[in-house]
Amino acid sequence: MHIRGDHAELVVGGRLDVRSAADARTVLHSAVDDGAGDLVLDLTGLDSWDATGLGVIMGAHRRAGRCGRRLVLRGVPPQMQRLLVATRLHRILAIEGGLAADTLPRV
Repeated sequence: MHIRGDHAELVVGGRLDVRSAADARTVLHSAVDDGAGDLVLDLTGLDSWDATGLGVIMGAHRRAGRCGRRLVLRGVPPQMQRLLVATRLHRILAIEGGLAADTLPRV
């Protein structure tokens, strides 16, 4: 996993999982604490995430809210969009441009 950027926009690549969670948490918390306004998390280069990685993102979302900021996800890969829909986290997290229509449940 690699994260680059600043307190306004971070680009995440690789795998966000149990092995990289501690490092990702540190970087995200620093970015939230050191900035103002929206923090954009670009996930275009993210290969996968597990429950721990998703927990890191939710923790950053909560921390941002406590700091008067908003965590905005950009470029969420389709398989991760489906997970956000399945867990109903797409209703809580800010997702730039919304989700692709084919990830939403059929009614």
